[in-house]
Amino acid sequence: MVSAGAYSGTPKRPGASVSGTRRLFERLGLRTAADFVVHLPLRYEDETRITPIAQARPGGHALFEGDIVDSEMRLRPRRELQATLSDGTGRLHLRWLHLYPGQQARLSAGRRVRIRGEVRAGFHGLELVHPLVTEPGTRLPETLTPVYPTTQGLSQASLRKAIARALDEADLRDTLPEPVREAYDLADFATSLRLLHHPGPDISLDLLAGHDHPAWRRIKFDELLAQQLALADARAARQAQRAIALQGCGDLPERLLAGLPFQPTGAQARAIAEIRRDLTLSHPMHRLLQGDVGSGKTLVAAVAAAQAIDAGSQVAVMAPTEILAEQLWRKLSEWLVPLGVQVAWLTGALPASTRRQALAAIASGQARLAVGTQALIQDKVQFQSLGLVISDEQHRFGVGQRLALSRKGDQATRHPHQLSMSATPIPRTLAMAFFADMDVSVLDELPPGRTPVRTRLFADQRRDEVLSRVAGAVREGQQAYWVCPLVEESEALQLQTAVDTWQHLRTELPDLRIGLMHGRLSAQEKTDTMTAFRGGAIDLLVSTTVIEVGVDVPNASLMVIEHAERFGLAQLHQLRGRVGRGQRESTCVLLYQPPLSAVARERLRALYETTDGFEIARRDLDQRGPGELLGLRQSGQALLRFADLNADEGLLDLARTAAAWLAKDFPEHARAHQQRWMSGAVQYLRS
Repeated sequence: MVSAGAYSGTPKRPGASVSGTRRLFERLGLRTAADFVVHLPLRYEDETRITPIAQARPGGHALFEGDIVDSEMRLRPRRELQATLSDGTGRLHLRWLHLYPGQQARLSAGRRVRIRGEVRAGFHGLELVHPLVTEPGTRLPETLTPVYPTTQGLSQASLRKAIARALDEADLRDTLPEPVREAYDLADFATSLRLLHHPGPDISLDLLAGHDHPAWRRIKFDELLAQQLALADARAARQAQRAIALQGCGDLPERLLAGLPFQPTGAQARAIAEIRRDLTLSHPMHRLLQGDVGSGKTLVAAVAAAQAIDAGSQVAVMAPTEILAEQLWRKLSEWLVPLGVQVAWLTGALPASTRRQALAAIASGQARLAVGTQALIQDKVQFQSLGLVISDEQHRFGVGQRLALSRKGDQATRHPHQLSMSATPIPRTLAMAFFADMDVSVLDELPPGRTPVRTRLFADQRRDEVLSRVAGAVREGQQAYWVCPLVEESEALQLQTAVDTWQHLRTELPDLRIGLMHGRLSAQEKTDTMTAFRGGAIDLLVSTTVIEVGVDVPNASLMVIEHAERFGLAQLHQLRGRVGRGQRESTCVLLYQPPLSAVARERLRALYETTDGFEIARRDLDQRGPGELLGLRQSGQALLRFADLNADEGLLDLARTAAAWLAKDFPEHARAHQQRWMSGAVQYLRS
């Protein structure tokens, strides 16, 4: 139903080479006719009518026609051609900084021209910079002119021609059956596409720009539907896989829980029950455990590991940083080693002899639990019987890294169960759109005794006041963090560095024991520093964001974040979670450099107003989009090109229902719909 053949986007003429243009098209992901027809405009320009200069407004693109009343080449402060256009209703100032031969003569005084461009507020009034000049009297187009996403070297004219040709050649038959279109009040696919590529002048530019036109609604629905169909297929495929049913034959989980000096929260007990039930199934578990900072995810993971070990399988726990991996290793060892479980520790920084011992213990099965960084996915790491894979802060791993660890099991006959953990709570819409093929357990309550962290904002000019506060807290027996965004000075950002801050604080507060932590220290230096801080031998720890996750020092009750305006919202929330882990009231000070941008102001306000990780995540989604939150920004794959997870939540709900309907009653349409829209993106939806 949908054509997917190779398509250059350029008419094939005898002797014409299209390889250069094809490469530019491919850079935009445009390979087939089906790709070209869904390469939709960013915006539109109205060239269907000539706008009187009196109606020109800053920020608007418009077409003007009039006479050049003056024109001159100015050489200072830089070479540029300046001219004035008049149409009897007003005047526009025109400027060109880059000229081509004959342009000055074409714009000499007395010439009548058409000018098109963006109106700006200039020094001499309204102006156009580098406007496009055309001859007067030519026929005006009948539709709005589309402006497409492009790449350097590829003109709008080339894109328009290629897309127009694709619209004539591509198979635009509707992939949705009529009952579905009627049930959800959806416009026809081909009609919607043609309208979006060539809308008439009577169509509201606001409706088009806001993606609110019925044609846009159809496109967004199609995109969300294809995604939901792909996720449903992924779930079905995984349920068809075989896994070892981890039905423990002993009482290791019960002994672990009985030995705790505290009672799990209701949310922990619920998540433990959900995961333990999944582990007994004969197809692989794919569950996401999400909870706010300090909600107790490690304990839930420990019970899951205990069940797998009880059933005779090995468990692998992978974390993105050495500090987080070491924190997990210490905590899991504290709970499981006294119960007779051997735990292996594996990172890239281990001495060769220690590493060989760890690899041998894992390969022989002597080590039932292996904890480490991405060193776990290297070829030399072989498991005897891997039954459960746990990934902490899973969004920080690339797609390939997450898949590589899961493939350490016996792929020919059995797939390991998978538990992914995230301390960045995932908003409902994001979970619906990208985790619909996974089961989700939520830790929505904190252990008793945890006090909310107060957040205070201080401008950089009040630094001395902050220093005094830190000194007073430490002299009362507390410990503190001072977080900086860079290790070395950056001329571009001019930020305070961790090293300089450490040296400055040692001078200002000579009676304090001040340590330094950053990513360029060796693994042993990091371990020694954290051990000293945890043991109380360091009062104030100056650090970069390496302490963002996985650091648990209950006596640390004060944090200062330098240049807080430079951090992301989720990162600030994670850093704040390093304090408030004991009984003492804790404070996080956001030290910022004014003036703040609008985005930075919103970010700091959000952190000041709430400590709710789910609300923080929702606001972060508004600001950053799904790609960064899922750790896929660097993948080059657009997660959603047209739909907006916040604005289109209702449409996403409809798409989920429609996906089940199509899969059940219209499987051929479902396959054709995915083929048209997914374009190889399936691997990025879930790994």
